[in-house]
Amino acid sequence: MTAIQEKTLAAKVRADFPILHQEIHEKPLIYFDNAATSQKPNAVLEALQHYYEFDNANVHRGVHTLSSRATDAYEGARDKVAAFVKAASRQEIVFTRNASEAINLVAYAWGNANVQVGDEIILSVMEHHSNLIPWQLLAQRSGAVLKFVELTETQEFDLDHYKSLLSDKTKLVSVVHVSNTLGCINPVQEIVQLAHHVGARVLIDACQSVPHMPIDVQSLGCDWLVASGHKMCGPTGAGFLYGKLDLLRSMPPFLGGGEMIADVFLDHSTYADLPHKFEAGTPAIAEAIGLGAAVDYLSNIGMDKIHAYEQELTSYLFQQLAQIPEVKTYGPNPNADASNRAALASFTTGAVHPHDLSTILDQAGIAIRAGHHCTQPLHRHIGAQSTARASLYFYNTREEIDAFIVSLKEAIEFFGSIFG
Repeated sequence: MTAIQEKTLAAKVRADFPILHQEIHEKPLIYFDNAATSQKPNAVLEALQHYYEFDNANVHRGVHTLSSRATDAYEGARDKVAAFVKAASRQEIVFTRNASEAINLVAYAWGNANVQVGDEIILSVMEHHSNLIPWQLLAQRSGAVLKFVELTETQEFDLDHYKSLLSDKTKLVSVVHVSNTLGCINPVQEIVQLAHHVGARVLIDACQSVPHMPIDVQSLGCDWLVASGHKMCGPTGAGFLYGKLDLLRSMPPFLGGGEMIADVFLDHSTYADLPHKFEAGTPAIAEAIGLGAAVDYLSNIGMDKIHAYEQELTSYLFQQLAQIPEVKTYGPNPNADASNRAALASFTTGAVHPHDLSTILDQAGIAIRAGHHCTQPLHRHIGAQSTARASLYFYNTREEIDAFIVSLKEAIEFFGSIFG
């Protein structure tokens, strides 16, 4: 893809995102915090408005027109998500509030029934807290043992170490597809195959991959996959769990209440078929509909195009960061292999604290993230208390990267003059 094509792709979509067309501290907004949450296109905003303005009613329970329209839109969103990740059946998609809830659903509904004393759960040192704490709690409840895959010299998933941890005691492997701090793209298809060879189940945290690249759950072969809608142009409050049909059917309900039942008696109940068995109570109807609109929007652009465009942007970002001596980046270098990482850069700048750097950049209208990015164990592992993170999406441009680099240099010079 040429630079002209790259610029054209951004130019085509930026008008769809009204939030991007504003000033922060009298400077044009440059939004580089997409790994935390993405911005929402007009198509999603309009879907939310349309539901509340014309179709607002509870789903599944009513036979009147508004309820029928709301149900059609809600279940239509499920069809869209299922097609987006290439699920074999719409029943394999469970709507949740977010990816954290989806992981907890598996940890309780499957984990409580299947993980026992002495079983082993393999994670990695790069996991987001959402893919760490639920398994810590499960290990405490069950007596299972947690094991952690470490990093290679290039700060990527150490596949050889992973292989050494696998055994007939391995019950579950739960790993991130793309690290939200290191940006590395993990070899999840091989991870899944190796785990299945020893009889273990696999959950993939795809929060940082589903918004940025084509995903085919059947090709990956994973048992479960989770993602958050708000990172893929959808609203907050809507995520999803993909699970293999037979596996989901074998799992007991996670929460009890309305919607997830077939028949209720005073002393017992029977449960609805998938996916409603796991969707207790009134769901986030508008949010799911908004997520469906986001899926339509991304699909119309093409995930292959988005992924290729972001690879170009990422290489350019790292080329520019490499020109600043004070900057230390983490994770693999995309200029050595553009296919091995996602569109984000976590970095430090010597003595300048990331929070101070973020504050100064905000004065220039530039939004980046600073802190541990919900990966405290990883930051300890790489020897950094915190990092700054610039994360890109398909509506970002090279011109924005140039402006970011200029402001970053000025901030480093400013703090250098203070600290001498």
